Amino acid sequence: MRAPQSDSLPQRLVPIDLAARVSRHFSDSAQTKLAAAAALAPAIVGATQLMVRCLMANGKILACGNGGSAADAQHFAAELLNRFERERPGLAALALTTDTSTLTSIANDYDYVQVFSKQVLALGQPNDVLLALSTSGSSPNVVAAVQAAHEREMKVVALTGRGGGEIGRRLAAGDVHVCVPHDRTARIQEVHLLSLHCLCDGIDCLLLGME
Repeated sequence: MRAPQSDSLPQRLVPIDLAARVSRHFSDSAQTKLAAAAALAPAIVGATQLMVRCLMANGKILACGNGGSAADAQHFAAELLNRFERERPGLAALALTTDTSTLTSIANDYDYVQVFSKQVLALGQPNDVLLALSTSGSSPNVVAAVQAAHEREMKVVALTGRGGGEIGRRLAAGDVHVCVPHDRTARIQEVHLLSLHCLCDGIDCLLLGME
């Protein structure tokens, strides 16, 4: 007889009021966003203006992050390159998380810490902006990307949480830090997504005017 494994699923479901948990998640998310609004609005405005200056100077926005933050980087790049809510020409944005051949070759030949920084050094120009996403603020490969952006004389917009971590300490004059005042990854990511939508809307407003 095969011995049971410690990581096997339970044979019976645990009785839990899932509807109450769902309601609590919605409430916690809403309260986190409302509490963060006043604190983050000035930084989001500054990031919007920085990105618009970059785009109007024929620069581009390079975005990076890990896991859920990688998805956010790709989401943001897609909203700019294609469209957000209004018709307009595509805007120059690129997620550094999508080319599996590049990512795996750098990780294999060098180190995973360099998967974004080597791309920034190769593609980045002084008029460009790096969008660096890390819920902890301390993802080593995102920290390395920030350093590479500074070497290329790029500005950085950092979206972090948990006090900003190492990324917050590495930012330079002219960079913008959107640091979510929360410690829970899910809540930080939810505010990051809302912040990215605010950036997309603000960029469209500055370029196209108010609707």
